[in-house]
Formats: sequence, C-alpha cells, structure tokens
Amino acid sequence: MPLTPHRHASDGAAPHDRTVRAPARHRASRADTGHAHRRRTATALLAPAVSVCLLAASPPAVPLGIGDRLFPHLGNPGYDVLAYDLALTYPGRNDRPLRAVTTIDARITADLDRINLDFAHGTVASVEVDGAPAVFAAAGEDLVITPEDVPDRGERTRVTVRHTSDPVAGDREGGWVRTADGLAMANQADAAHLVFPCNDHPSDKAVFTFRITAPDGHTAVANGLPAGADRTRRATTWTYRTPHPMATELAQVSIGRSTVLHRTGPHGLPLRDVVPTRDRARLEPWLARTPGQITWMEGKAGRYPFATYGLLMADASTGFALETQTLSLFERDLFTDPALPAWYVESIMVHELAHQWFGNSVGPRTWSDLWLNEGHATWYEALYAQERGGRPLEARMKAAYEASDGWRASGGPPAAPKPPEPGRKIGIFRPNVYGGAALVLYALRQEIGRTAFDRLQRDWVARHRDGTATTSDFVRLASQVAGRDLTGFLYPWLYGTRTPPMPGHPKWRSTARTTTADPRPGTHDHRTAALPDTGAHRPRGSRE
Repeated sequence: MPLTPHRHASDGAAPHDRTVRAPARHRASRADTGHAHRRRTATALLAPAVSVCLLAASPPAVPLGIGDRLFPHLGNPGYDVLAYDLALTYPGRNDRPLRAVTTIDARITADLDRINLDFAHGTVASVEVDGAPAVFAAAGEDLVITPEDVPDRGERTRVTVRHTSDPVAGDREGGWVRTADGLAMANQADAAHLVFPCNDHPSDKAVFTFRITAPDGHTAVANGLPAGADRTRRATTWTYRTPHPMATELAQVSIGRSTVLHRTGPHGLPLRDVVPTRDRARLEPWLARTPGQITWMEGKAGRYPFATYGLLMADASTGFALETQTLSLFERDLFTDPALPAWYVESIMVHELAHQWFGNSVGPRTWSDLWLNEGHATWYEALYAQERGGRPLEARMKAAYEASDGWRASGGPPAAPKPPEPGRKIGIFRPNVYGGAALVLYALRQEIGRTAFDRLQRDWVARHRDGTATTSDFVRLASQVAGRDLTGFLYPWLYGTRTPPMPGHPKWRSTARTTTADPRPGTHDHRTAALPDTGAHRPRGSRE
C-alpha cells in the first residue's frame, strides 16, 4: 500500500500534504541528548514558503539500503536505532488497519540530508523529528524524511510517525498474521517494515516498548516483560518492554481472545504462554514441558539469555514456527494433531527455544550469516530428538550428507546462500541453512572433538550476547578454542559448492540430486508423520 497522506481525527494527527506548514521551531529539548539547540534561520511568517521551496529544489527521494548481499535495499545507513516505542490501537477486527504511532530514538552516525526508514504497507499521517513537523515521501519500500534541520553526526534524534498498520497483506509475505481471533506477527525475513516504520535489518538491534490498546474481550501480549495495563470502560492498553535489545524481525505482538498462562522455569525464570482460551486445557500438557526443555538447553549452551520465555500458540495456518524473541510463535495444530509423535513436537519446540541463544541473543550481522541461526537450532533439535526421542543423530547427519550436494546446488553453500527470487524474501530459508548448516557443525565436532565443540558453543553465546556476529567471528573463535587455525577446514564446508569429506566417515557420499522438502521446523503436512531424520519437514505449503 502506498504511503499516502491521511488524517486520523481520533489521534489528533494533522492533515499532511508532504509540505511542512508550521511556524519555524526549535528542536525539542530532551534530557538524554545533552546537545545545545541549533539556531533557526526561518521565521514563522516565511516557514511555509521556505518549506515549499526546499521541497521543490531538493532532489527526489530515493530508497537506500546498507548493501546486504541478499537484501541490498533494506536497512538504512547513517544512524543507529537505540529504542522503538510502538503504540497500536486494534479496532476489534483483524481485517481493518490499526492506528499506530511509532517513535524511534536513534544516534546519527553519518552526515545525512534525509532520514530513511523502511516502511511499505501503511498510510502515513504525519512525521515529526524532535517534535517538529517534517516533510516525508514514499520511495520504493522507504519512508524518506526531510527534517527542517537534520541532526549532526553523533547527536541523538527522535522520529515520530503517525500511521496505520494494515493486517491485510495482499500478495506481501510476512508482517501481520491474521488468526482466528485476532493477530500475531511473523516478520522474518525483513518484513517488520510491513507493520511499522523501522530500520529493518538484523544488524541494528534496539530495545522496544509496546503499547497495545484493544477492546474488552481481547488480550494483548508482546515481547519482553509486562509493564502495566491501563483499563478504561471499553478497552485496555497493555505495555511491554524488552530489557534486552532485539532485531526488528523478532518483534511479536499477539492480540486475540486469549488466555495467558504463567509458570516458573529454572532459576525462577518467569514463563508465560499465550493460547486460545477455548484450547487451554488440551494445550497445557505441552506447555508444561517448557521448563524441562530450558534446563536441557542450559546444559548445552549456558544460562537462558533473556528475562522471560513462552509459547504463542496461534489459531492460524502458517506452515511454520518462528523464534520471535521471548515469545515463540507456533501453530496450534502442531500440538493437536494426533499423527505427530510427541518426540517430534518437542524437538520443534526445542528448535525455537534454541534460537533464543542462537539467532536472538546472538544475531546475524548479515542475512548471509543465517546459517549460524538455523544450523545451531537444527543441531539442538536433532540432539534433543536423539536424547529424548531415540532418533540417532548419526543417521540424520548421514542422510543430510547424502543430500548436501543437492542442497548446495539449489540453494548455495550454507554461508553463501543464493539470493531469493524477486519479491520472495523468505526464499533464503532453504535446506542448505538448516540441515546443511547442522551438518557443518557435526563435521566441526568430528574434527575438534566433543569437549572443544561444547566449549565453543558456550563461549560463542557468552562472547556475543545481546549483539550480532558474523561467520568470520565463528571461524575465529572456533580456531581459538581448538588451539589451531580452522580456516582451511571450515571454509570448504561453509563456502564450497561440493560437500567436503566427513571426518570419521570416509565412506559417506553425497549426490547432486536436489530436494523440494522444506526443512524449517513446524513446516509439516499433518497427514503424515514428519521426516526429521532427513533434516527435512514436509511442508503444508512451501514458502519457496
């Protein structure tokens, strides 16, 4: 949907014709900036004319990007987002736009003429920069903002966008998921900008505050910890805050006729699950397994990295599960289908749980580093299936090895995946970054031994906690832990077009035969038992 001018009488937004029609102003003072006000040269009487002239004289707005190899036009240069404050008002139906106000606190890192945000599926009513109206325009999937006075490098700035957030996606992938009773989010990969204006790239983490207003009868839950609920006669506003920084792709908001269930995990960790109220009783046995799964993961990777965790069981047909930070998204039907064995369902739960360490706490610096997320989550999924479900890890790795050359041919090497087809961002989620990447970790364990491998896993999440990391960072740390340079060993596994020999298994062979199976956790056909031994779960509807 285009970013068209629009007025909301209820939120006080002024009509906007993309030309600032306001008196000259001073930057709003904020205690956290510590910067002096810059002098203004425009006067109140000349401000409208000056704004018109500047708009006419300036070059046209253009979309920018940070040059990610897979998604070069997403993300934006020149600033670092420190915090998002996202206020959403749900109208009571999931086929109508939500009213929204997104406030972004950022630090300017380069000399800018404009500020570009990623936003591509809503109507913008107004934009303010440090409290003053700013000119804005749509360009590609960017919202391009031209303040009267762009902040200087090193300064902090606050951008406030009043807009709608449209849950009817049309042919767009990702963003809002319409459930039977409300909404949830699935923003991977880089689809958060279909929901709210942002710097939509995993390299720019920030803390989030969510303020969600919904009519009586609905419950709203978001990432992080609850920070209050303000009730009026007909609605409630729930507030949640994330104590730890988060990538935009991992944002989660659930609005529906839901019940929130609370329990305690290891070390007193508060757990909260969100389920359709009518399904509470039959889903409870699955939810009760989470504390034990966290204990199991802590034994492998160290202390759980966040302040809370839980499952969001959505009454929706998505075809996948998703590791949204501290509140993993699942289809309800994954837990109610009698054809699926318990060990398999639990292994999918562990896959998303493992992501809280690998992919969330330690995020990818670029989308080419995706194998670090999915390879590790698939690895722990397979280990759990072996230890708790009796499914041999070696047999699964052998099957993955046999398919590996085909995966590399169709999707690229694990650390250099092929770009997706135009308009299909989720096309990067191929077998090469799931089973193929887990196979890399198996080869590494075979090469350096279990003791060094286990230490590497713990050191990795401890060293990069709450940050981002690259494939080169992983190779460097693996070499340090092993006490020798592993570049020559790991690079063929990570970047080669053919699968290297497997240490300890000289008779294993791979072929160039491709597979169409979808390896992502939770992508399954409920008419069959899934096929986790091959590293591939049969899709209900493949995203590729």
